[in-house]
Amino acid sequence: MKIETKCLHAGYEPKNGEPRMIPIIQSTTFKYDSSEDMGKLFDLQATGYFYSRLQNPTTDYVAAKIAAMEGGTAAMLTGSGQAANFFAVFNIAGAGDHVIASSTIYGGSFNLFNVTMRKMGVDFTFVDPDCTDEELESAFKSNTKAVFGETIANPALIVFDIERFAKAAHKHGVPLIIDNTFATPVNCRPIEFGADIVTHSTTKYMDGHDATVGGCIVDGGKFDWMAHADKFPGLCTPDESYHGITYATQFGNAGAFITKATAQLMRDLGSVQAPMNAYLLNLGLESLPVRMERHCSNAQKIAEFLSSHDKVSWVNYPGLPGNKYYERAKKYMPHGTCGVISFGVQGGRKAAEKFMAELKLGMIATHVADARTCVLHPASSTHRQMNDEELLAAGVAPDLIRLSVGIENVDDLLEDLKSALSKI
Repeated sequence: MKIETKCLHAGYEPKNGEPRMIPIIQSTTFKYDSSEDMGKLFDLQATGYFYSRLQNPTTDYVAAKIAAMEGGTAAMLTGSGQAANFFAVFNIAGAGDHVIASSTIYGGSFNLFNVTMRKMGVDFTFVDPDCTDEELESAFKSNTKAVFGETIANPALIVFDIERFAKAAHKHGVPLIIDNTFATPVNCRPIEFGADIVTHSTTKYMDGHDATVGGCIVDGGKFDWMAHADKFPGLCTPDESYHGITYATQFGNAGAFITKATAQLMRDLGSVQAPMNAYLLNLGLESLPVRMERHCSNAQKIAEFLSSHDKVSWVNYPGLPGNKYYERAKKYMPHGTCGVISFGVQGGRKAAEKFMAELKLGMIATHVADARTCVLHPASSTHRQMNDEELLAAGVAPDLIRLSVGIENVDDLLEDLKSALSKI
């Protein structure tokens, strides 16, 4: 099936007389006829459900759809995109381990890694996504367990060279984890370019309607954990907290990562996505291809308009031919990137604040990648925990305005921008 068809049909196949739509299984627990039947579930010897903190049919149906969209073998939903990124890294890296991450990742992810996970004993090295091969090579250590990047950096809009970083990661026997939130699997499928694990904040384009917070982790099923068993004891040696199961041998490359994340991390940390949220997410997924096409076409026209306006000092959008990442974007995302544009206005921060206040359609909001156009000044909001040096390293200029272009009529959006720009 093509991606448009997968968005509608993958993950859930109703049998004769069953609901056409994914059902909402709003239950914490599930009844069994005997302790023996339930025991098989606890031993992971049978498929089924016993408690919704670990798994629920509704969330599993939607996770299976996203796995199919990404070309993965298994997936799990989480309560947020932050939880997805945390689980994806913590599933293979603990105290005393090291992870390499792009320095231009979303500010919340940067803080998760640089502050919270450091307190847990995980060391991080942040590298410029455009670093030289020598600089990248020097970042690896004997205890490195993963490499992490974003398909399109939020909000710097740097397009990550997936193949290059995958090659470096695999040379050192570790997986590449890619946050694919902005591109979505409609525009890019990182697993096809060598990524091993893909994460999403489903809160963004996947939901698309500012209705539900959520995240997802997809396993590509290609990384050979047992070939690097010394690096990944959590997957390749018996888990005494779960009946001595060795995930890599019992579930293979296709299922080990997600099974461990479910049976171990979700069991203990409980960052579960509610069935109702998963149901609403699925509604968003069904229209995702249509919306992404509109987001990208609107953003392209607006980026071109901003580039020619005398009150705009600079514009960053990978779809513009003069953009530094234009050719890379064409390679990884030939049908469009996303609906997010970064730009600055003449007059710096004060002018940016005046411009944003004058918008009528564009709402000032921390949200991004929504059906409605919204705007944000990251340096004073989402990235305010960073100092100027960290901001610049993350590709976030102090005057940067992040414009998330919605699916409104583009002429209405252009008129709104023209009016606001005329006031500064």
